[in-house]
Amino acid sequence: MVKHIVMWRFRPGEEARADEFLRRLAALQGVIPELLGSTVRRNEGGGDWYAVLTADFASFEALERYKNDPRHKEVSALCKAIRTDRAAVDYTY
Repeated sequence: MVKHIVMWRFRPGEEARADEFLRRLAALQGVIPELLGSTVRRNEGGGDWYAVLTADFASFEALERYKNDPRHKEVSALCKAIRTDRAAVDYTY
């Protein structure tokens, strides 16, 4: 299994679009078969990052298929248009 963790910062004034992105990202659960489980949350602790995704995949190959799925790419395009920073970690467990 592969755990995929991503955090984002968004440009000031883009909170509504950031929340739209998070809703659309969460809605991919159950739609893209490679995505075995996921949690999408806004940061409630006042830290450095606006939001986080934790997601589970059967393999790194499944993660790559998810990343290249047109439904994910569409949601990702919104993120890329409004983000200032992104950090990601992938590991097996």
